[in-house]
Amino acid sequence: MMQFSANLGFLWTDRTLPEAIHAAKAAGFDAVECHWPYGEAAKDVVAALDATGLPMLGLNTLRGNLDAGENGLSALPGREGEARAAIDQAIAYARATGAQNVHVMAGFAQGVAAENCFVEALEYACEQALPFGITILIEPLNHYDAPGYFLSTTTHAKEIITRVGAPNLKLMFDCYHVQLMEGDLSHKLAALLPVIGHIQFARVPDRGPPAGGEVNYAHIFGVIEELGWHKPLGAEYKSPLPTDETLGWMTKLRN
Repeated sequence: MMQFSANLGFLWTDRTLPEAIHAAKAAGFDAVECHWPYGEAAKDVVAALDATGLPMLGLNTLRGNLDAGENGLSALPGREGEARAAIDQAIAYARATGAQNVHVMAGFAQGVAAENCFVEALEYACEQALPFGITILIEPLNHYDAPGYFLSTTTHAKEIITRVGAPNLKLMFDCYHVQLMEGDLSHKLAALLPVIGHIQFARVPDRGPPAGGEVNYAHIFGVIEELGWHKPLGAEYKSPLPTDETLGWMTKLRN
């Protein structure tokens, strides 16, 4: 039976993070994950996790200057100090809340200097996270939602993972982003399984709940199960409706 994680960066955003954790439990999710939880006291998040029994799968490093439209710091030459501070903050919050993964966001950059900067940041992140059993994730983002983002394909992500060579550096395989950029999800999942650390999903192409659209998630989830993946899959979708009104897909896709 498939297990699902509620991404609270998009779901129940009208509630505090502890309230959203309780809502995810009531809705039948098996785990939770978030984007940038740093405005919430870690002790309050832990209390909600303890009360519901849900694990926190992961969180992101800070994006940087939101007024300037930044979306990560770790591939930006000249911002190394800020990038390391964001990594330290994320690992500390992950440790406090028991989060299993930290997604290190690269940012908008291109070229050799950016790649070297990103690799060095990831080497630092992996070294800092390893003693605590935390996995560092990198995620390719599609160039429709995030034009100019440093990492946009799984091929490039795998090259970075190979170059860094750390045992706790893995790929965040978001079916939504990968379908928009590359397609061929079934074969991509099978080929990349050894380096995948987390899997997310949303309807393509509008990033809505996973019903309809161009991806048959009943098939894709079957492929994932056949590959031997048993961790919760991250529901990271947007909807104009209240979250509780969008959850009909869970019953249909859980088996």
